[in-house]
Amino acid sequence: MAKKGNPTESRTRSSISIFVVLGLCCFFYILGAWQRSGFGKGDSIAIEVTKQTDCSILSNLNFETHNGDEAGTIGNQFEPCHAQYIDYTPCQDQDRAMTFPRENMNYRERHCPPEEEKLRCLIPAPKGYATPFPWPKSRDYVPFANAPYKNLTVEKAVQNWIQYEGNVFRFPGGGTQFPHGADAYIDELASVIPMENGMVRTALDTGCGVASWGAYLFKKNVIAMSFAPRDSHVAQVQFALERGVPAVIGVLGTIKLPYPSGAFDMAHCSRCLIPWGANDGMYMMEVDRVLRPGGYWVLSGPPISWSINYRAWQRPEEDLQEEQRMIEEIARLLCWEKKYEKGEIAIWRKRVNYDSCSEQDLHVPFCQATNVNDVWYKQMEACITPYPKTTEPDDVAGGEWKPFSERLNAVPFRISTGSIPGVSVETFQEDDRLWKKHVKAYKRTNKIIDSGRYRNIMDMNAGLGSFAAALESPKLWVMNVMPTIAEKDTLGVIFERGLIGIYHDWCEAFSSYPRTYDLIHANGVFSLYKNSCSAEDILLEMDRILRPEGAVIFRDQIDVLMKVKKIVGGMRWNTKLVDHEDGPLVSEKILFAVKQYWVVGENNSTTSQ
Repeated sequence: MAKKGNPTESRTRSSISIFVVLGLCCFFYILGAWQRSGFGKGDSIAIEVTKQTDCSILSNLNFETHNGDEAGTIGNQFEPCHAQYIDYTPCQDQDRAMTFPRENMNYRERHCPPEEEKLRCLIPAPKGYATPFPWPKSRDYVPFANAPYKNLTVEKAVQNWIQYEGNVFRFPGGGTQFPHGADAYIDELASVIPMENGMVRTALDTGCGVASWGAYLFKKNVIAMSFAPRDSHVAQVQFALERGVPAVIGVLGTIKLPYPSGAFDMAHCSRCLIPWGANDGMYMMEVDRVLRPGGYWVLSGPPISWSINYRAWQRPEEDLQEEQRMIEEIARLLCWEKKYEKGEIAIWRKRVNYDSCSEQDLHVPFCQATNVNDVWYKQMEACITPYPKTTEPDDVAGGEWKPFSERLNAVPFRISTGSIPGVSVETFQEDDRLWKKHVKAYKRTNKIIDSGRYRNIMDMNAGLGSFAAALESPKLWVMNVMPTIAEKDTLGVIFERGLIGIYHDWCEAFSSYPRTYDLIHANGVFSLYKNSCSAEDILLEMDRILRPEGAVIFRDQIDVLMKVKKIVGGMRWNTKLVDHEDGPLVSEKILFAVKQYWVVGENNSTTSQ
């Protein structure tokens, strides 16, 4: 007959076991820290032992102790918004837009809701929502349920924009100005513009439609930032992002574009209906501002070659003639050189420096702003943005162009010349090394980052663009966001590297449709905005633009992340908090999150599992 054990003896053994486990954890942590410092021997052995030792109990105790009742708790439960908000765009809301003046497209610009009108609920996905096809299939096919709008299939039926086939939309690669397909159109442009050798990498597409031009430019390793208003052409930007093409809701109206000066290698308008000659050439001057010295501007469609095409366009000959005359005159005042005109396509090139134009009209005013990149909600002006200074007649203002992908890791001109206070060559190179290390660590937790599962990626606080540079791959692209309250404005550096980005204030909604990003990276965002606006509002906006089953990587201080974790606990997100790759004593931590799949009409709880 078995003897009954002594309870006191059992408790003693249990206590001893706990102390042994804790002691081993501390010993192997110290050993691991020692070997990382470079003084220890047998580094590989220490690393393997540390990996095999389960110190999760100790980690959990630390979090519970240092974060009180916040650890492991859930904040407010966020309910689903009404079905009418499935495609809600807070700062481009149609009803609100109609209350603003129509002059110069003011009503199509950003008009965000006041605090009392903000929605504080979760935007639902439509019934039947499906994960987009992987690139490049997504370029040609979009699940109908994701953007169930057939308007464009009717409006653009003869222009080969989009076709409805069964349960998908198909994008044949056509467009109003490229009836023979986007490839043939782009090849014609490439006969003049140096795309093949990588010299032209970044492009701006104004009035992009469904962004087929940007979609097919990827074949040339050119990345386009496309924009179009939210107007009667329902969901054109939404279709672009569903296809895996960079795009934002936007318009050339009264406010400057949210991009730095001298950013893009090329700008493009294909029958974009922008009145280029109006307002004393203000819109062409804004294009001139965002073009790099030596950059290209493509205009196809009316009024180019008006004398041949005016009958087909069904517009008065005199109107088209005057329209082209005004465009040509403004181009002359800007000192752009016309490089090509054939059929309905014209191409100009911006001069490489201020001194390269001997015919500069002194009557054209130069902009007086002391900071040419201070553009957020600033009024557009009919003036010419000054060029960066040069010393020799043949110098390219802003630096010589480098091909991609050499420019991705080369020291940008803005940094090598000391144009950004506090950012040196050494700072840039160290930042680049650091983010390669961080991204490698991310991939150990989220093993599908570079598998093709995530196509549309956003970096909410992009810094020098090194996160995007570390991820660079044909399978994905990154929208590098420069917060308007960031201490240093480095968005120009990001464009110099051959990447794209945009200015934005995260106290407001982003200019995109719901469910348009697969992965969002938030490095220090909540520390940056802790005194500016509500973390809850920022997280709800992240939820709006994140796809179902999309992922988020938060990087911040532990106390900040515990607050974030508490809020998202009521948002149908699953989370995992992990230590910094340099060990648990580093106060900066990483919170991984995945948005659960749910659609409109479901009544399941918002609590994270």
